[in-house]
Amino acid sequence: MGEPGTPPVVGVIGGSGVYDIEGLKNAQWRKVDSPFGDPSDELLTGEIDGQKVVFLPRHGRGHRIPPSRLNFRANIDALKRAGVTEILSLSAVGSLKEDLPPGTFVLVDQFIDRTFAREKSFFDTGLVAHVSVAEPTCGRLAGVVEAAARAESISVSRGGAYLVMEGPQFSTRAESELYRSWNCDVIGMTNMPEAKLAREAELCYLTIGMVTDYDCWHEEHDAVSVEQVIKVLMDNADKARALVRRVVPQLAGRAEACDHGCHRALENAVITRPEARDGAMVERLQAVAGRVL
Repeated sequence: MGEPGTPPVVGVIGGSGVYDIEGLKNAQWRKVDSPFGDPSDELLTGEIDGQKVVFLPRHGRGHRIPPSRLNFRANIDALKRAGVTEILSLSAVGSLKEDLPPGTFVLVDQFIDRTFAREKSFFDTGLVAHVSVAEPTCGRLAGVVEAAARAESISVSRGGAYLVMEGPQFSTRAESELYRSWNCDVIGMTNMPEAKLAREAELCYLTIGMVTDYDCWHEEHDAVSVEQVIKVLMDNADKARALVRRVVPQLAGRAEACDHGCHRALENAVITRPEARDGAMVERLQAVAGRVL
């Protein structure tokens, strides 16, 4: 058996405004079934410069699914079943910092999870595991993406804390000021529990937060029109597609597991003794955790 996480297959989760990836060779949409239910959409598979890519529109083509109704477990499970080893998560976010203006791409390295209506783990009664999410994103991916963003002349900020709110409503001004007092950098609705589940599935994961506007804390926020926000969203989507086209070939050829430990996240994480494990749970988790089960 080879190293876990090899050969590399790059998964891309497209957020608001990013519903496909242009320029894929041998592109094909295909349905992938998951024991956790239906993913947001079919998966678009193809290649960029010979490197396999699997794309999933997080909200479905046409943006059909709101944040709280996303089946995060099915999405991550389906990507793992399709062979994905690393995920670039493209996400529209609001800025909580003056120095992160609209159009900036933030390579998130921390989260504060304020969601409350979502299934947050693949594991459950009959098969218990506890994984570390102290460092919830992959520093190796961040280094590659940062260099590629600069090469594309994209304004990029390495590192930052993403406050994940439940939604679908945006923050009150009091909430926005609270999150700023916590020193959060950006705010959005979709990357938790996505990041936690990617860690349980032993996938490298990086959030690329694409700033569309300042959150409502900003004194000039009310002067920003919906049309301006949509224009930034579409411009960010174009930048994101260019970034993916540059990054993907640079992730090819990895012969060993990620040196940040992403592909071995479940080692020593499963607590339930083998004789006490629920057989149905073991079967359900074959794609996610079969390597350690």
